[in-house]
Amino acid sequence: MIRKLTQNDHDIVLSFLSEEPSINLFIIGDLEVFGYDSDFQEIWAEFDKHGEIKAVLLRFYQSFIPYAKGEFNVDKFVSIITSFPRPFFLSGKSDIVEKFEVFQELQLGKKQETFFAECKSTESLGETNLDIKKATLNDLDQILAIRKSIDEFQIRDDAAEMLRTSMETNTARSYFTEEDGQMTACVSTTAENSISAMIVGVCTRKEYRRKGLATAIMQKLFKDVLNEGKVLCLFYDNPEAGRIYKRLGFKDIGKWTMYR
Repeated sequence: MIRKLTQNDHDIVLSFLSEEPSINLFIIGDLEVFGYDSDFQEIWAEFDKHGEIKAVLLRFYQSFIPYAKGEFNVDKFVSIITSFPRPFFLSGKSDIVEKFEVFQELQLGKKQETFFAECKSTESLGETNLDIKKATLNDLDQILAIRKSIDEFQIRDDAAEMLRTSMETNTARSYFTEEDGQMTACVSTTAENSISAMIVGVCTRKEYRRKGLATAIMQKLFKDVLNEGKVLCLFYDNPEAGRIYKRLGFKDIGKWTMYR
């Protein structure tokens, strides 16, 4: 049986998702912030014959995230997705979302696969004497400016609005270094919820690279988040970046696939 969930189901769905808190941080975070009754967000669950959840499908605007433990009714989830206007954006744990590739009616876009890693301990984190600051809304323009200075980053047109909303709802934070009033390096979280947080936006201005600024910021930020009892996670597809993250205590836990 598949049905749409309500606030009354929150405890059972959170218990289901919390067995893999890093993989499910987007679903958990969206449910905690936006709940079950908004026009732009819904979640469905498939139940087994014992009434236990075996799979879920979250819709956030036109973006869908499935999650399952074992086999699930992919056909029915596809029917739910295609009942909404195109385009569809699909993302999630690679071995789950790849089950949707055979459905031509989804017209999935470009596929991007990245490594997914998590960190649960501060044991590998060193100390830093650098002056590291926590950003406020007054620093929003500088955060976007430094991100735009990075060739590899793709900044959305609504990035400023999204970042402001995330900071105001405490689902994101940014730490940074500066020199002569200019932000020199920055690291952020996103999709923060009660049990996990995603690391994003690791960036350093070109003229300040190779000085360990981003690593020092990560040490500070990671400790603060981990000491709050949360699990840290991140995507990476650059082997060099992966080696840095692993020195800081991250371990690969799977792969994440996005269709855009």
